[in-house]
Amino acid sequence: MKKITDLQGTFKLSNKVEMPYLGLGTYQADNEQEVVDAVKNALNLGYRHIDTASAYKNEEGVGKGIRESNVARKDVFLVSKLWNADQGYESTLQAFEETLERLGVEYLDLYLIHWPVVGKYKDTWRAMEKLYREKRIRAIGVSNFLQHHLEDLLEYAEIIPMVNQMEFHPYLVQQDLIDFCNVKGIQYESWSPFMQGKLFSLKNDIFRELTEKYKKSIAQIVLRYNLQKGIVAIPKSVHENRIKSNADIFDFELSKEDISYLDSLDKGERIGPDPDNFDF
Repeated sequence: MKKITDLQGTFKLSNKVEMPYLGLGTYQADNEQEVVDAVKNALNLGYRHIDTASAYKNEEGVGKGIRESNVARKDVFLVSKLWNADQGYESTLQAFEETLERLGVEYLDLYLIHWPVVGKYKDTWRAMEKLYREKRIRAIGVSNFLQHHLEDLLEYAEIIPMVNQMEFHPYLVQQDLIDFCNVKGIQYESWSPFMQGKLFSLKNDIFRELTEKYKKSIAQIVLRYNLQKGIVAIPKSVHENRIKSNADIFDFELSKEDISYLDSLDKGERIGPDPDNFDF
């Protein structure tokens, strides 16, 4: 396992592209000054990984935040996702161009299929492969794909997805899926690592000993847990102090026993939709 060293540290994807293992998520950050400031603040604090999606309706603001920061575009690992209504071969190609236009960039570092729409994701993947071969995207991947979705796609794909972005937190570990992705060389990435804030209300039950032991917040412990498991994390925040605090996780290390303890909390509890049962 690669050593977790600093905010600009990376995990290497299967195609050798370096993906920063801590990024800024922008889900539910509005497209106005809120997301512009969040992105700008994160980059100026040292973040180099920004995650957005067509469905978030804030790609314009994300692009503006990058341009207004002190960081060059080439030094930012920029991620967006294809929405379900745009899946299909030709529609994926069109949607990708629209995402680039909204962001005001010439390429993406990573483009993901947002959800496994049955009957659509294989044609969608063929379009992603085309864009990757044309060097319009540095890496391609999926989001919310369970093992059976991945197995189905891998029978068809010429290029194995480089990333799978999943809901992940101590109450939804899905270790079998993590193991499957590791075997296939697919980088696991977490969304909603704090269960959209729910974990913070559980501190008296499950985190008291850890926060006292490490002198760190619940958020910092959970993010460190992600990274030590080899999982890329993209916590969302629009508050500069929290964005800064989320990055203060490189001066301590969780013991193997404490990682095992956090794993043991798994109860299969989702805060988001079930990838096998969604209707959007």
